[in-house]
Amino acid sequence: MRVLLTGGAGFIGGHIAEALARRGHEVVVFDALLESAHGRGARAGREGLVVADVRDRGAVADALRGVDAVCHQAAMVGLGKDFADAPEYVGCNDLGTAVLLAEMAGAGVGGLVLAGSMVVYGEGRYDCPRHGQVRPGPRAVADLAAGRFEPRCPDCGAELTPGLVAESAPTDPRNVYAATKLAQEHLAASWARATGGRAVALRYHNVYGPGMPRDTPYAGVASFFRSSLARDEAPQVFEDGGQRRDFVHVRDVAAANAVALEAVLERAAGSFAAYNTGSGDPHTIGEMAAALAAAHGGPAPEITGGYRLGDVRHVTADSRRLREELGWRPEVGFAEGMKEFAGAAALRAVPAGG
Repeated sequence: MRVLLTGGAGFIGGHIAEALARRGHEVVVFDALLESAHGRGARAGREGLVVADVRDRGAVADALRGVDAVCHQAAMVGLGKDFADAPEYVGCNDLGTAVLLAEMAGAGVGGLVLAGSMVVYGEGRYDCPRHGQVRPGPRAVADLAAGRFEPRCPDCGAELTPGLVAESAPTDPRNVYAATKLAQEHLAASWARATGGRAVALRYHNVYGPGMPRDTPYAGVASFFRSSLARDEAPQVFEDGGQRRDFVHVRDVAAANAVALEAVLERAAGSFAAYNTGSGDPHTIGEMAAALAAAHGGPAPEITGGYRLGDVRHVTADSRRLREELGWRPEVGFAEGMKEFAGAAALRAVPAGG
């Protein structure tokens, strides 16, 4: 199978390209090599790579020639700096996806695997002892500033028990990035219905592993902690460190993309499906920071009590559907993966102002 892989030179994309090549597929790597993600000089020594923006219709049309399916990873990620980033997020993520899908429709390419995200759910699932399953609203600034981080029942104010979110849960994006990721899914579903195409979105949990970009406001929390340890500084853990997440290794995410691509063209015409993609082994942010610090040899994390508006308290999803329907299984355990990541030398630094 010939696969167009957008964002294929990035952190996750690079691992997907390797996974596909190992399985005998031909990969066309397409990447804008933005300095904000790759650093200065990223174009040097790059051969066999289509260097272009996914919003460039002509470049996308050329890259789609002879392609059987598309794996769409190109996107701006993370919360960014502030709301001033919103136009760039919408342009990269949503306009870029619309251009790609329009050109796929014109070229008759009928299979798509999209990099989705668990952030589309907002807060995860919560159970109230009195009212059952509830969906708390956004956390108030006054509560966060006072160190009251746990959401309460919106009906009675009781303490809640966090649980796993299924794909059938309502979506509730709570920051610009989350809104753009949900819009990508809606665009993919519209494309599938209009063209008879077949689309799958993999809603990634917190992906980590070798090759994560660092020293950029768009990096993930694991990368921030790893960079601090590399400078012999204590990782700075926001809130009280009790935020629950599912840390999934990048090689497992790459494998999920490979099996999804191999299955997507066999799905019903006009179909769209979303799959949670996580390890199935949730941990708190504090536990992750402690595991990295221990594997690195210190210093120990510091709990700061700080917070970021737009962050959710707990979000961990049930990934059984991906396991049962596509046969994917994560192979890298939490302790093993954090130990490897703590010693990884392949973190790419993005220079200040880049």
